[in-house]
Amino acid sequence: MSNNALNKTSSTTNNSQNDVIDLGKLLGLLIDSRWLIISVTTIFAILGIAYALLSTPIYKADALLQVEQKSSGMSSLVGDMGDMFGGESSATTEIEIIKSRMILGKTVDKFNLTTQVQAKTLPFVGKGLARLLGQNLIAEVSRFELPAYVESSAFTLVVDDNQAGSYSLYDSQERKLLSGVAGVLAKHDDYRLFVQRIDAATGSEFSISKRTSLEAITWLQQNLAVSERGKQSGILSLSFSGEDKQLIEDILNNLSQTYFLQNVQRNSAEAEQSLQFLQDHLPSIKMKLTAAEDILNNFRQANDSIDLGLEAKSTLQVMVELEAQLNELTFKESEVSQRFTKDHPAYKSLLDKRQVLLGEKARLNKQIQALPQTQREILRMTRDVEVNQQIYIQLLNKVQELSVLKAGTVGNVRILDKAQSYGRPIKPKKPLIVVLATLLGGMLSVAVVLLRAAFHKGVETPDEIEALGLPVYASIPKSEWQMGLDSKLKKHKHHKNIPLHDVLLAEANPADLSIEALRGLRTSLHFAMMEAKNNVVMISGPSPSIGKSFISVNFATVLAKTGQKVLVVDADMRKGYMQRYFGLEWENGLSELLSGKLETKAVIKKSGVENLDLITRGQIPPNPSELLMHPRFAAFVEWASSEYDLVLIDTPPVLAVTDPSIVGALAGTTLMVGRFGLNSVKEIEVAKNRFEMAGIEVKGFILNAVEKKASNAYGYGYYNYSYK
Repeated sequence: MSNNALNKTSSTTNNSQNDVIDLGKLLGLLIDSRWLIISVTTIFAILGIAYALLSTPIYKADALLQVEQKSSGMSSLVGDMGDMFGGESSATTEIEIIKSRMILGKTVDKFNLTTQVQAKTLPFVGKGLARLLGQNLIAEVSRFELPAYVESSAFTLVVDDNQAGSYSLYDSQERKLLSGVAGVLAKHDDYRLFVQRIDAATGSEFSISKRTSLEAITWLQQNLAVSERGKQSGILSLSFSGEDKQLIEDILNNLSQTYFLQNVQRNSAEAEQSLQFLQDHLPSIKMKLTAAEDILNNFRQANDSIDLGLEAKSTLQVMVELEAQLNELTFKESEVSQRFTKDHPAYKSLLDKRQVLLGEKARLNKQIQALPQTQREILRMTRDVEVNQQIYIQLLNKVQELSVLKAGTVGNVRILDKAQSYGRPIKPKKPLIVVLATLLGGMLSVAVVLLRAAFHKGVETPDEIEALGLPVYASIPKSEWQMGLDSKLKKHKHHKNIPLHDVLLAEANPADLSIEALRGLRTSLHFAMMEAKNNVVMISGPSPSIGKSFISVNFATVLAKTGQKVLVVDADMRKGYMQRYFGLEWENGLSELLSGKLETKAVIKKSGVENLDLITRGQIPPNPSELLMHPRFAAFVEWASSEYDLVLIDTPPVLAVTDPSIVGALAGTTLMVGRFGLNSVKEIEVAKNRFEMAGIEVKGFILNAVEKKASNAYGYGYYNYSYK
C-alpha cells in the first residue's frame, strides 16, 4: 500500500474520531467550568427574583353575560317567514359588538381613560420599590383639557403641599401652566384640570399625558377578553386585566351595563320601526275600505239590492282569500327587501309564490267574465270591500301586538355575574419567572462553556503532539507556588538583589511538582544528547508567553545541583527578561559580546546558584538576527561548549523571528516548549516545519503549565504526587 493511501486512511480515521461526541469530555468541561456555571446561574436567579418582586402585579376581573336566542319583532309582522330571517346573531357577532368603539367609547368617556397619570420614580425599579415599601403615590385626575394648539401631550404635576392638597402643572419645558387645589377645578387660559385626590408627599412628581380616544379604546381592547363558554351556549365570559383592582371591576361592570342597555334599545327600536310602518299604512287602508263600501252601497241602491248566486259567492270567497294572501306577501316583501337582494333564495321563493297567486287571480278573472254584467260589477265591488276590510282588521291586530311588544321589551341579554376581581395577581408568576431565569442562566453559561471549548484549539494531551511525530519529553504541571512568586516579583519595582528564593522556584520549593517534572526531563535529555554534535541545548517555542524562560532557568538550576557546570544564555535580545529570576540587570550581556564591545569573560555573570553561570540579553540591538549570524556567536558557542558541561540557550519564538533557526544550526539538541491549552496543534506543526526547513531536527517537546481538568482524559491518566 502506498504512503498516500496510508495518509488517506489515517486522515479518514482521525476525521471519524473527531466526529464522535465524547460525552465524558463534555461532562468534564462542565465540571471544569462549574464555578462559572454556578456564578452565572446564581446571578440570573437573583435577577429573576428581583424582577418577580419588583414587577407591577396585574390583576384580573371577570363577569358573565347570557345572550338568549330570541326572534326579532319582524316575526310579529311577517309571520312564519319572519322567524326564518329574524333570529339573533351568533355569539361571535355579539363579542365583536362588545369590543366595538360604540360600546368601549362610552367607557372611555365615563372613566376619562384618555388621561394617564403616573408617579415619577426611579427607572425600572422605582415603582416596584415604592410598592414594596408601602409608598403609594396617588393622584386621581377626572378632567384634563388642553388647548387645540398644544402639540405636546407630556406634562408634570408637582405636589406643592400635601396637607393643603395644592399642586402645580408644568409643561415639557418646565414652564408653569397653572396651580390648583385637589377637589377644585383649576383653569388658566384654555387649560382645565380637575384633581379629585392627592395622596403623596410634598415635592412628589407625577407625569400626566393625554392620548386620543382611539388609543384608549385600543388599550381597552388589548386588555379585554371575551369568549363563549361552550359551543352555542350563549354564555359570554368577559375578563379584564390591569394594575388597579377597583378600576378594572368598574370598567368591566360599565362595559356589561352599556352592552345590556344598547341591546334593549336595539330590540325596542326594531319594534318601533315595525309599529311605525303599520301606522303609516292604516289611514290609506281605512280610506280605501270606506270608498269601497260607499261604491258598493250606491250600486245596490241604484240596482234594487241585487243578490249574488251560489257560483258568484263561491268565486268571491276565493278571490278575497287570494287578495289577502297577495297583501300579506306585499308586507313580507317590504321587510325582506331591507335585508336581502332579489337574488337571495328566500326572496326568489317569495316572488315565485306571488306569481302563482297572480296566475290564479287571472284565471278567476276570466271565469268572472262569463257572469252577467250586473253580477260582475256587484262581485267586483263586494270583493274590494271584503279585501280592504280584512286587510284593515289584520293591520289593527298587528298594531296592538307590536304595541304590547314595545312596552314589554327587555332585550335578549342578561347579566348573570357582575364583575369581581381575583384576590391574587395573575402576573407576574413569580415561581415560574425564578425557575425560567435560573434555567436560562444555566443554559446560557453551559452554552458559553461549550462554545469556548469549540473555538479553543489548544493542546491538552501529549497524544496530540506525538501524533505529529514529536516525542514529548516532559509535561510540567502548573505550579501554584510559581504563581505566588510571580506576584511577589511584580511588587518589586527593581529586580536587582532580590533573594533567589523569592523568584526562582527551584530554590524556593525544590519539592514542587514542576521541579520534579524537570528532573524527569534531565533523564530524557541525557539519552537525547547521546548522539548530539555538542552539549549545547536550544530551547524555543512557537509563540511568546509560554514559559520558555521559566523552563530554561529552573532546568539549568536542577542540572547545576547535580554537580554539572551549566551556562544559561538569554538569546532573546528583543524581549528577554531572564535576569529577573536571579535578581540581576540586563546590561553587559550577549548583545555587547556579539557587537565586540565586551569580551566573553566580561559578560558571564554568577547566578547565585553553585555551578550555574548566566549571560543576560544586554542592550537591545537594532539587528539581533545579524548579530547572531556573526562569526563571534559561533566562536562563543564553541568556547562555551568546551568550558561547560551543558549550555542552555533560551531563544525567542520561531514563528515570530528567525533567531531560533540561526541558533539551532549551532546547537546539538533542539527542544520546543508549548503551553497547555494555549498553543494549537497546527501552530506546533508549523513551528516544527519551520525548524525542519532550516535543517534543524527538533528532538523533543516540553508541555508546560499542565492543568488537571475533568475534560482532559490525560489529566485523569497523569498522576503527580508530592512525596515528602
